[in-house]
Amino acid sequence: MRDVLTTPMFAPVAPVLLNHAERIKTADLLHLSAPATIEGVLALGHLEAACLDLGLKYHRRFFTPRRHLPRDAGDAWRVENTGLSVVMDVEAPTHDIENIPTTAHVHLVSLATSVEMGSTHRRLAGALDGVAQAAALAASLAPNGRRVRKLRPYLSLGLWLGAALNTNMDPIHTMLLNHLSEEGSVRVVPLPEVTHPETATMTGLSTRQLKRLAKVWPTMDVEQRSMALSELALPCLTASDLSTPRLEELIWHRMLVGDSDTDIVSQLELIQQAWPLDSEEARLFASKVLDRWLKTAVLSPGD
Repeated sequence: MRDVLTTPMFAPVAPVLLNHAERIKTADLLHLSAPATIEGVLALGHLEAACLDLGLKYHRRFFTPRRHLPRDAGDAWRVENTGLSVVMDVEAPTHDIENIPTTAHVHLVSLATSVEMGSTHRRLAGALDGVAQAAALAASLAPNGRRVRKLRPYLSLGLWLGAALNTNMDPIHTMLLNHLSEEGSVRVVPLPEVTHPETATMTGLSTRQLKRLAKVWPTMDVEQRSMALSELALPCLTASDLSTPRLEELIWHRMLVGDSDTDIVSQLELIQQAWPLDSEEARLFASKVLDRWLKTAVLSPGD
């Protein structure tokens, strides 16, 4: 793995995360908590993997997500009296790093950042969500950890689930995806190269046409592939609620790990479809999904 904390997008937050890493390594007991949401599973999973790789003592807790609380309710997470509490507050709004207070506990929230992109070096604003921070923190704690390395390909999924891609291209998601591809954690491939993709969210997509395209895909040149994918995606532009940037990612940038026949976002979509509506059921479901993910390095809703 290449150290993501040394990349320009992490420059504003790297000192804070490195300080968190030192506190975590020296704590006698860790209390890891996150909301019972998919983002909570992703964030907590990366840090739990590091704890397992390092042999750190910890407790895991999923707390009630904000959508299940009354509008005037306070935070559902708590700081424990013993050890070090690590709260992955992935539902909190994005903060500026200068406005983050010093606390007795570790508190991960989405933090504003920016990157330069393109030949003109245009500076684009974005955010490093709690999942990306947790993954970067885990890699700092256990860079050679077996479990940390296996969960590494899921680094960018918090941003995938975020709202930025619903309106515009998310520069931080793009940079993280490029980072994962360059270090070899994922292969970024177009939709026809995924053997078993999940396409339920792509309203208007013809699965029959996709299967035919997948069969002839190896025989096509670059121009033919581009034209064929444009034709495949065209109905989705008018029939789907997907934004154009998100649709482009689903068509052109599917993330595969090794020789897997299902891409990472497809795994995520299957989890979303199975997620319980009841808050207590969601907490149990989140814990089971996390257990399977840590064991198999695959996101799965189970049987």
